[in-house]
Amino acid sequence: MTEAKLGPKMQEWQVEHSNLYLKSGGEEGHVMKRTPPGGYPEMDVYSLMLTTTGRKSGEKFVFPLYYGTTGDSYIIVASKGGAPDHPGWYKNLVANPDVEVQVGTKKLKAKARTVTGEERAKLWPVALKFWPPYADYAKKTEREIPVVVLDPVG
Repeated sequence: MTEAKLGPKMQEWQVEHSNLYLKSGGEEGHVMKRTPPGGYPEMDVYSLMLTTTGRKSGEKFVFPLYYGTTGDSYIIVASKGGAPDHPGWYKNLVANPDVEVQVGTKKLKAKARTVTGEERAKLWPVALKFWPPYADYAKKTEREIPVVVLDPVG
């Protein structure tokens, strides 16, 4: 993977998680025990590290994100906890969909695409399985929360 900085404005737990994931080469941090907010039970949550190119700076930034799968591709969600605006990493991949992904110890290049229509309708329930609070976040915001598929390339 190209040398990347941790994404800006991450919460402390995200920084700690990212550092653990990256320093261990993905041996640690891929699967996390988390209790989602909103009264959900503790669950195993799978996370990947997404590297985007900054739309303004041109620099590489890495972000930890929960994910699911569809075929050989990965599904991520640009929820930002239901905030009114999209997260910066999402704006970066819209501007430049060529991304790098680390899933556990596996590293790959991928092309990001926001799914719409029938494909989004099919993948939204998949996203709710890997992180149920997305449903709550969707109720908090006027925007449609983007569902993104990362298709491996090369």
